[in-house]
Amino acid sequence: MTSHSYDIPAIDAVVNIWTPELLAQRPKRDAFYSGKMNVDTAIMQGLSHEDMLRRMDAAGIEQAFLIAAKVGPWQHRASYHVPYEAVAEAVNRHPDRFHGLAGLDPTEGMRGVRELEKAVREYGFIGAHFYPHWFELAPDHAKWYPFYAKCAELDVPVQLQVGQSMIYDPSHRLRSVGRPICLDAVACDFPELKIIGIHVGIPWTEEMIAMAWKHPNVYIGTDAHSPRYWPEAFVKYIDSYGQDKVMFGTDFPILDFKRARDEIEALGLRPGPREKLLRGNVLRVYGLDR
Repeated sequence: MTSHSYDIPAIDAVVNIWTPELLAQRPKRDAFYSGKMNVDTAIMQGLSHEDMLRRMDAAGIEQAFLIAAKVGPWQHRASYHVPYEAVAEAVNRHPDRFHGLAGLDPTEGMRGVRELEKAVREYGFIGAHFYPHWFELAPDHAKWYPFYAKCAELDVPVQLQVGQSMIYDPSHRLRSVGRPICLDAVACDFPELKIIGIHVGIPWTEEMIAMAWKHPNVYIGTDAHSPRYWPEAFVKYIDSYGQDKVMFGTDFPILDFKRARDEIEALGLRPGPREKLLRGNVLRVYGLDR
């Protein structure tokens, strides 16, 4: 299943489904992906599920969490929503390799909350995912709270981008509203909810570390930023008192599976924290170790 060159079968907690069929339904952002994000231009044509699995195998990645992303309000010309059904179909085809995450759009209100519940109860999704900046609504805004309550009720984690946002579309610039400190109020109000701040929190990584240190229910996802350039404080946190709090992700194709894996191997983490980062923590937080 995985490459023998890696001793730990990793689990990638943040992966974008990338089939040609779904890419055709999205706004064209080739300049963003192949420019500042430096994504391989060949990938921009899309990947079948089997192609993605081959790339995962080459990187020693056993499972991936596929996002049914809701990128901005549905009616906006710069937005797109990945149908929950498309991710459910991928999971059904490869249940030992893929799990589904339900994207959230706060403008949908209770209709979106009901869709989230259906995704978990009927499609078997294991968590929720959202981008605060695409809606310019900070994580502690009231419009997110019904979704937090439903996730807590369903006992599924929610992951959300913290840190700065990029300029995906020059004609639709978005404010960076995802300061990690915003998770403080959410964690206080929903102590039963598992909250994962993804994208490392850059440039406020130490603020994200502080939130994960304060709250038992707050965790950090490592995706979207090259491990080679992670802040020194973050690497030390993973290898010491934060070893139970951080989980591996790529935000593929933003980070290539193998590049991310090889750069983590080069960090020189101790064996225990490295296993927890690559596998153990995500299994525990998402309840997949039961």
